[in-house]
Amino acid sequence: MADPKDFAAGIDSNAKKAPRRIVFVTRRTSAQVKAETEDQVQTFPEVLFRAAVAVEALAAILVWIALIFNAPLEGLADPSHTPNPAKAPWYFLGLQEMLHYFPPVVAGVMVPGLVVMALIVIPYFNINIEAEGFFLKDRQRRLRIFYIVAAALSIFLAWFHVIVALVPTLIMAGLMLIASRSSPKSPSAFRRYLAARPLSYWVMTWFLFELVVLTAVGTLFRGPGWSWVWPWQGS
Repeated sequence: MADPKDFAAGIDSNAKKAPRRIVFVTRRTSAQVKAETEDQVQTFPEVLFRAAVAVEALAAILVWIALIFNAPLEGLADPSHTPNPAKAPWYFLGLQEMLHYFPPVVAGVMVPGLVVMALIVIPYFNINIEAEGFFLKDRQRRLRIFYIVAAALSIFLAWFHVIVALVPTLIMAGLMLIASRSSPKSPSAFRRYLAARPLSYWVMTWFLFELVVLTAVGTLFRGPGWSWVWPWQGS
């Protein structure tokens, strides 16, 4: 191999074999990099195939439901007789439930903005990048961070009396405590499963849990004046 400080120029048509940093290619030849052609195997993207099957199956199910069942539409809108409560579409009822507890700026701007920002930023953090169990490495330091975050979030939700969001948070915190005291060799299959879950699993599961609970409460348990009612009592 040539000296890395050797910047002497040479004349050669093969840039790969020339032991120089700089190679002049003559007019009568062309630059060549000889490489062996490797065997190629044609593959099909398995994940894309499964996604396409899932999308087609879901589309067929939705079309079948639309043909069999009528949409639960109400009468024509009348500005002089607004329904009580005036509920948003189901996919916004979780946000409307949050508006019951927080000021509009917090529930309508800050919280959704922070959620979107977190979904963008979190994948770029070099945390648990190998997707091993969250508490399997550096357990004590991660436990301290977990206690601080869980306590701060619970106090915040309790301060604003957001019980419907506090309960899922405490449930997830309890499951994480079980995971912190479990190992992949635990006799219980459930504890082995929790011990192997990475940080991304806990964050996304907590987010989906909160979303489902808030949406269910806004859909089934809110009556006139956004008061609490049981589903069998009517709204």
